[in-house]
Amino acid sequence: MTSRLSLTVLVDNTTLTDRDFMGEAGLSFFIETAEKKILFDTGLSGLFFTNAEKMGISLRDLDFLILSHGHIDHTGGLPELSRYLAGATPEGKQPRLPRLIAHPRCFWPKEKDGVNNGSSMSEDEARQQFPTSLSEKPVWITEDLVFLGEIPRRFAFEKGDPGKRTIHTPGGNTEPDYLIDDTALAFRSAKGLVIITGCSHAGICNITEYAREVCGENRVADIIGGLHLISPKPKQLAKTGKYLNRLHLDALHACHCTSLPAKLVLATYCPMQETGVGTRIEW
Repeated sequence: MTSRLSLTVLVDNTTLTDRDFMGEAGLSFFIETAEKKILFDTGLSGLFFTNAEKMGISLRDLDFLILSHGHIDHTGGLPELSRYLAGATPEGKQPRLPRLIAHPRCFWPKEKDGVNNGSSMSEDEARQQFPTSLSEKPVWITEDLVFLGEIPRRFAFEKGDPGKRTIHTPGGNTEPDYLIDDTALAFRSAKGLVIITGCSHAGICNITEYAREVCGENRVADIIGGLHLISPKPKQLAKTGKYLNRLHLDALHACHCTSLPAKLVLATYCPMQETGVGTRIEW
C-alpha cells in the first residue's frame, strides 16, 4: 500500500495572504511520511524556526536533513539548526541528530560575481554536526520517497549557463559551476509521482524524467518547489510548458525562484496553484 506524505512550506520568497508568517529569499520544507520527519533545505537564515513555531511544528526529532544543493539560500540555516538541536537537548544527553543527505559537491565552495554564495557550512563542519551521507546515486529514504542524487542533463533547452558562477574543487582548482549538485526528491503517491525541488538548476524536465526512471512510474501528479525560471528565454519557457502539459499534472506548485511572468505562462499549460510560507499539502 502506498504511503501518504504531507509537506509544509516553512520558507519561501512569498507568504500566504492573511497568515502571520515571514518570507525570505530562500526555501525550506517540512515533510512527514512513513513516520519519518524530514527537513528539506534550511532557507537563508534561521527563519524556518520562527515559522515552524508559529505553525506548531517541532523540529527537535527530525530523522533526515536533506539539501537540494549547496547555495546559501538553501543551506543558510544549518548553523542555527545545529545550535538549536544542541540547545534543545537536556544536559548530559546526546542530541538526536538527523541524517544529512546531499550530493558530494554540495559543500564545495561556490561564488557568483566573485562573492561567496555557497553553503554556510563546510563539509568537515557538517560531518562534525550531523551523521552525513553524500551520494551521487539515488538514496531511498522510505519505500516511497527517494533522494534522486545527480540528475542527468538530457534536454538541450535546459542546458545551464554557468555565467559568472564558479566552484572550487578539493584539488584547489576553480571551474565554471554547472551546479552538478542540484537534486530533488520524488515521492510515489497513489496518483503518481510528486516531485519536490529546491531550485531545479538541473532543469525541471530533466529532474522529472530521471524521477520517472528511478521510481519506475510515468505518472506525475504534482511538482512543488523552485523551477529556476527567473527570466527564461521564451523558447525554453514554451518547451518547459509543453513538457509539463504532456504530464497532465493535477497541480503545479511553483515557488521560490520562479518569476511571476514565468508562472503566468506556465499556467496556460498546467494547473498552477498558489504557493508560499504556510502552504500545507497532503498526497
